[in-house]
Amino acid sequence: MSVLMNELERDIIREILNIGLARAADSFAVIAQERVMLEVPNLDLLPSTDIIGRVRDYQARYVAIQSDIRGDFNGSTFMFFSGQHIQRLSKVCLRMQVTDSLKLDELQESLLLEISNIITGALVTQLANILKASIYGAPPQAPTGDLSAALHSLMPDPDTLQPLIFSVITQFSDKNNSVELPLMLFFDRATFEKILEIIRTYDFLGKTQSAA
Repeated sequence: MSVLMNELERDIIREILNIGLARAADSFAVIAQERVMLEVPNLDLLPSTDIIGRVRDYQARYVAIQSDIRGDFNGSTFMFFSGQHIQRLSKVCLRMQVTDSLKLDELQESLLLEISNIITGALVTQLANILKASIYGAPPQAPTGDLSAALHSLMPDPDTLQPLIFSVITQFSDKNNSVELPLMLFFDRATFEKILEIIRTYDFLGKTQSAA
């Protein structure tokens, strides 16, 4: 059984993410030593039956960084860095001239972990503040092996996971070097239902939202 959002609820979640990413951009800019803008152009729900295939498709083409969300909510984030993105970040942040390879040295992996920590941390902080929840992001890690194994704690059976999928676009001050940075945000069903219930009953816009 699917959990559905109406358009207003989708807009509220999109705005929460936009606020978190705006703050993340300020911190990210300190590392990049450039002006950085982050945007959330897309917000989609993915059926649970398609999750594993989507994750494996990304894993084949990107370097994945994972951070778990704990506390009142149970979830995980995956950030996926392409070879082009790694090349650009290595040049801007590390002053390294490298090819667009997915193979990382220790310094590059540390950079991706720090970027994931900053962006995920900003999102988690906003979710905690706006939704009045006690949550935190665990230290990020670079998982090895099949990424679907990392989702077992959230998806003990095929119908328990209902993820939010959205893309973050990073733009450095050199506007000719923009690349897409996919970020997948996963919550188990209980957490997702809890978030929707908070949104539907909280007085965000001057009047209580009614349930879909």
